[in-house]
Amino acid sequence: GTPSQWAGPRTEAGAPTGRLDRSHAGMPAPAASFENPEGEPVTLADFRGKPLLVNLWATWCAPCIEEMPTLLAARDDDLKVLTVSQDLDGREKVDAFFEHGQFTMLESYLDPEMALMMELKIDTLPTTILYDAEGKEVWRMTGRADWAGERTAGLIKEARPPA
Repeated sequence: GTPSQWAGPRTEAGAPTGRLDRSHAGMPAPAASFENPEGEPVTLADFRGKPLLVNLWATWCAPCIEEMPTLLAARDDDLKVLTVSQDLDGREKVDAFFEHGQFTMLESYLDPEMALMMELKIDTLPTTILYDAEGKEVWRMTGRADWAGERTAGLIKEARPPA
């Protein structure tokens, strides 16, 4: 696609939001490895110690691209946001997308084998999963969501220990 396609349409108020699924709550994060921005293998266990929002997406997925700018709003000092591309054609396309979208606050992780999707039995992109600091699933959102909105802010708080 051309860079002009990458921006994607703006999310409008009242647009359908993803489906919240709590049926996997308490399940440990999968052990599947994927690539960090430097191309080194990492696993979700490497990020234990603080809540983790894992967004599985791809450059060819329009709803993924629409929600990407809102993921920036979800990240803060107490939450790591991990965007893991399921693109099969490699890092070049994903890095170009990040550069064009100026997503400098997000890092580009890659799962070219789709190992996370297989281990999590996910067949829809985007899917976003919240893990607590111990690496246990809190919930997953199947489909696009507004991560800058009040609803998702409240959901993300569920991974934080009570003050």
